[in-house]
Amino acid sequence: MPACRPPGSRRARYPEPVHTLVILRHGESLWNASNLFTGWTDVDLSPKGEDEARAAGALLAAEPGLVIDVVHTSVLTRAVHTCDLALSVAGRSYLPVQRHWRLNERHYGKLQGMNKKEAAERFGADQVKAWRRGYLTPPDPVALDDPNHPVNDPRYADVPPDALPGSECLADVVRRMIPYFEDRIGKDLLEGRTVLVVAHGNSLRGLAKYLEHISDDEIVGLDIPTGVPRVYELDDNLHAVSARYLGDPEAIRAAAEAVARQAG
Repeated sequence: MPACRPPGSRRARYPEPVHTLVILRHGESLWNASNLFTGWTDVDLSPKGEDEARAAGALLAAEPGLVIDVVHTSVLTRAVHTCDLALSVAGRSYLPVQRHWRLNERHYGKLQGMNKKEAAERFGADQVKAWRRGYLTPPDPVALDDPNHPVNDPRYADVPPDALPGSECLADVVRRMIPYFEDRIGKDLLEGRTVLVVAHGNSLRGLAKYLEHISDDEIVGLDIPTGVPRVYELDDNLHAVSARYLGDPEAIRAAAEAVARQAG
């Protein structure tokens, strides 16, 4: 897990972190529990996922000196529900929350709804690993008339159709997510707000890649556990000076390994 170590190589150049960003992958969803490719399919949290969201809120509340000012989420229910539960437990339900499709999970194309282990048996473990964790390999896309294409979802009615994906690789997620980070989240950070981003495994992998300068090859090894806050300290260029998870390190390691094992 390359992003679990603080990017200490930048400490000498940027010794004084001045901006705080917290990222949080949504709690376990119903399709996570069934080991299905979810992508942009809108499913809610499992009971375990609800507990993870509440636990994340408790960790945020207990962290000395950490006071969240503003929150950004995707428009998918599992991220929105995680945000609501975490803020409630943290005693900050009143915070402003901005939701945007650019923070959505990676669109898995024709894989959406397919069991990950069954996909590995059908297509081969290496191919599924490339789809799940690689940087430049998108699955086969869904057609525009497929119910899984976001042009058929009313929540994206105001988004230009050619901006909506039928499938994505991680590089595609980075391209559509980073402008939102720079224009909206970055603005909040540079204006002195502590920001919480509640999103998804791949949109947060893309953000971690950007913040920590993780290479295309190394990003394959990054597995972000559900429901565990990760705190970044950033300099004025929004480069990561330090990064750490909140909570028990052994439990976090086990949760990340469980994510890695999902496709067998």
